[in-house]
Amino acid sequence: MRKGYIQVYTGNGKGKTTAALGLAVRAAGAGLSVFIAQFIKRRQCSEHTALEKFDDLIVVKQYGNGFLKGRQANDSDIDSARKAIADVKEALFCGKHGLVILDEINIAIHYGLVNIDEILDMMDSKPSDVEIVLTGRYADRRIREKADLVTEMNCVKHYLEKGVRARPGIEY
Repeated sequence: MRKGYIQVYTGNGKGKTTAALGLAVRAAGAGLSVFIAQFIKRRQCSEHTALEKFDDLIVVKQYGNGFLKGRQANDSDIDSARKAIADVKEALFCGKHGLVILDEINIAIHYGLVNIDEILDMMDSKPSDVEIVLTGRYADRRIREKADLVTEMNCVKHYLEKGVRARPGIEY
């Protein structure tokens, strides 16, 4: 029986979601079924088009109204996060998926859309053969401690600082 671990990709640098999606492709290449819940996000990006090619093994669902930078979370944001949590729980315990990715969950926790205790309980009760990945800035200390692997992406330099705008295929 395969052992599943808990991975966290956090920090202020670029690449957290990209790393998780790379792992999803690797898992699908090995025949594992993958469920990806994208918290807060609503924009369809290039990776969604690419992942459609793996639709027999990778399910991607978005739950949100867009990033919260510069605005307060509203009831719709909270309802979307609750729906995501329900679907993640189903994906974790249905016996189908070998990898479950909670993309931007750390942001959802940070902004109060999700109760951290519910996530910690989920981490404790996950099936032993399911790998979980939690992404997003601001990973809580308790999530870091419970994880088996924590990678922190740190921005040393970014072309955004020189006015380069997000580009299709690279940033979205």
